[in-house]
Amino acid sequence: MIYDWFENIVFVWPENFIFMAIIPFLIWQYLKKDKTGKGAILASNINYKIPSTFKTRFRHLPFILRMLAIALLITALARPQHQQQLSRSEGQGIDIMLTMDVSGSMLTQDIKPRRFTVAKEVAIDFVKKRPTDRIGLVIFSGEAFTKVPLTFDKRTLLEQLQDLKVMDGGYIEPGTLIGEGLATAVSRIRKGTSKTKVIILLTDGKEDAPPTRIIDPQTALEIAKANNVRVYCIGLGVSEFTEDQMADGVRNFLDEDLLKKIANETGGRYYHAVDRNSLQAIYSQIDKLEKTKVEVIQYKKTEEMFLPLVLAVLALLFLEIILRYTVFRRFP
Repeated sequence: MIYDWFENIVFVWPENFIFMAIIPFLIWQYLKKDKTGKGAILASNINYKIPSTFKTRFRHLPFILRMLAIALLITALARPQHQQQLSRSEGQGIDIMLTMDVSGSMLTQDIKPRRFTVAKEVAIDFVKKRPTDRIGLVIFSGEAFTKVPLTFDKRTLLEQLQDLKVMDGGYIEPGTLIGEGLATAVSRIRKGTSKTKVIILLTDGKEDAPPTRIIDPQTALEIAKANNVRVYCIGLGVSEFTEDQMADGVRNFLDEDLLKKIANETGGRYYHAVDRNSLQAIYSQIDKLEKTKVEVIQYKKTEEMFLPLVLAVLALLFLEIILRYTVFRRFP
């Protein structure tokens, strides 16, 4: 903290530091005078030593105080200022709804350590880079529901993303309801106030609907188009598997035709991610395509610091005078 404070100190007239050259000259003069000005004492014993007292040990203190005062005075003449750069962002963001597949297949390890882990971590990085947007989160498996509605509260959203887990059974039906996931996201984002509405739909599978399905992908697509929602679809998973992976039952059920159709008909794009790097690149590209109108206003806060130095100079000179004419007073 102290380092950061001093790091913001600037000098308006740094050329005045050239006067610091006088200090070594004054020290040389003082030392020369101190050697020649000592009195001689006749002693009968060659081993006689002058007793060490407070006055003899600290006889140079007044001179040291004067040098400190001169150094501080020259520093004050350089006109130090504490400057702090401040900024704030103003502008209109866009509404973004992250729509993530949390089905059991997302635990596949063809993308290390798991598809779901990588998808979650990259999504977190994406959210951190969008400070002025309202972002929400919809998850889907055999059902779809809103985890976080559109919000400016990035802390809550990031906490929910961090705690997100694959819903393989339990209180959510197994399956992959891409259509209902998309429809749920559209129903949330269409209520937003931003003119630009974007859904990022990420899945590693194809529509695998239980009998309870309400909305199919084609119907969800029509709903998205009717509400002018642009959908970016991301297919996640390695295209070709090794023999060991195939032996472990790893398969790619990605329905790229469906995802391409959703993206193309809503004005978005389809991407295929095969590893962490490609997924990061996809989110970076979406980030560039969906830029927000943000104006960064910068201003500088300046505080003059020479006055405390001048007060310190006066205090040191006053202390030197007091000591020189009391404790360290010399008799002729």
